[in-house]
Amino acid sequence: MPLTDRQVKAAKPRDKKYKLADEKGMFLEVRPNGSKYWRMKYRFQGKEKLAAFGVYPEVTLASAREQRDSARQQLAQGIDPNAAKKAEKQAGRAAAENSFELIAREWFELKMKDRSKDHRARTLRSMERDLFPTLGKRPVNDISPSELLQVLRKIEARGTIETAHRVKQTASAVFRYGVATSRCERDPSADLKGALATHKTKHLAAITDPAEAGRLMLAIEGYTGTPVVKAALQCSALWFCRPGEVRHLEWAQVNWDESRLEFAAEKTGLDHVVPLSQQSLEILHELKPLTGRHRFVFPSARGASRPLSENGVRTALRTLGYANDQMTPHGFRAMARTLLDEVLGYPPHIIEQQLAHAVQDAMGRAYNRTQHLEQRRRMMQHWADYLDQLKAAAKAGNVVTGNFGNKAV
Repeated sequence: MPLTDRQVKAAKPRDKKYKLADEKGMFLEVRPNGSKYWRMKYRFQGKEKLAAFGVYPEVTLASAREQRDSARQQLAQGIDPNAAKKAEKQAGRAAAENSFELIAREWFELKMKDRSKDHRARTLRSMERDLFPTLGKRPVNDISPSELLQVLRKIEARGTIETAHRVKQTASAVFRYGVATSRCERDPSADLKGALATHKTKHLAAITDPAEAGRLMLAIEGYTGTPVVKAALQCSALWFCRPGEVRHLEWAQVNWDESRLEFAAEKTGLDHVVPLSQQSLEILHELKPLTGRHRFVFPSARGASRPLSENGVRTALRTLGYANDQMTPHGFRAMARTLLDEVLGYPPHIIEQQLAHAVQDAMGRAYNRTQHLEQRRRMMQHWADYLDQLKAAAKAGNVVTGNFGNKAV
C-alpha cells in the first residue's frame, strides 16, 4: 500500500533506523534521531544502488514521488539517476564559477585598477545597479543578445539613453574578457549594433570667448568662499587638468625643484607632468601653510583625510553665477584648448599633450611625459599671463582679442 501524508508525519523514531515502503521502489527511512529521508532502491548495469530524494518535511511525499518518477524515466533511457544528479551539480558549480557577476568583478579588479577613483566607482555602481540583478548569476556563455537588450531597454525606459550606451560598453568589455579567458565564446553585445536609441553628444559647457573668460577669472578672484575652493578654481583654470586630478592632487605630487606637478593620467595610463607658472607657484605657496600638513592639496572641508568634493568646484561656479549650461569644472579644459589654439596660436599636438591625451608622433609612437617639456613650460606661463591680461581687461571694461603670437616655437 502506498504511504499517506498522515503516515509519514506520524512515523516515530525507534532504537534502530527502519523503513516505511511507499511504491515503485521508494521508501521513507526513519532514523533514531527522528530524521526522515526519502530513498529509492534501483539496479543499474547489474548493480544495486540507492537514490536520495531529500529530507522530510522539507521534501514532501508528493515532491519525493516526482523525483522518483523522474529517476525511473532516466533508468528507462539507460541513464543512471545518481550519475545524472552528480553531473547536474557539477554543471551548476561550473555555471556559478563562470557567472557574469564573477567574471565582471574579476575584469573590474584587473582592468580598471589604473582608472581614477571616480571612474571606478561609477562603473562598479552601474554594474551593480543595472547588470548584476538580471544577469549576475547567469553563466556568461549562456547570455543571449536579447537578454542583454532587455536589460538595456530598462535603462532606456528611465530616459537615460547615454547611460544605456555606457552600460552596453561595460558589458561588452566583460564578455570580451570572458572570451580572452576561455569562459565565453563571443560577445553578444556585438549583435545589438543600432538597437539602442541614439543619443546626441552633449559637450560639457565651457567658456571659449576671450572676454567671457576674462570675466570668469575676475569672478574667481572675487570668490568669497573658502581659500581651498578658491585656489582649486584658480588652478583649474591655470592647469586645465581633469577635475579628478585637481581634486585628488597630493602634496607629494608637487615637484618644487622642477616647478611642476607629476600625475599618472587617469584615462590614458601614461604619466604626464604639468609645468607650473609663477602664478601657480604663488597659489601653492599661499595654500601650503593651510593644507601642507595633510595629504591632499585641496582637502575636503568635512575632513582633511578626504579630497575636495566632486561638486566643490562646480558648486563654486554656481555661486559665482555660472549655470551648469554655461561653465563646468571640465570646461576649463575646453577653454584652454580653444584659446591656446585659436588665439595664442600653439600647435594642436602640444596642447593635446598638455591635456594628457594619447598623442602620437609621426612614427605612431606615444609621446612620453617629458616630450616637448620646455615648449609646454613656456606655453603654461604664457597661458597664465594671458588669463591675467583677460582678467585685467575685464576689470577695466575692455575686450582683449587678436592673435597673441605663437610662443611654442
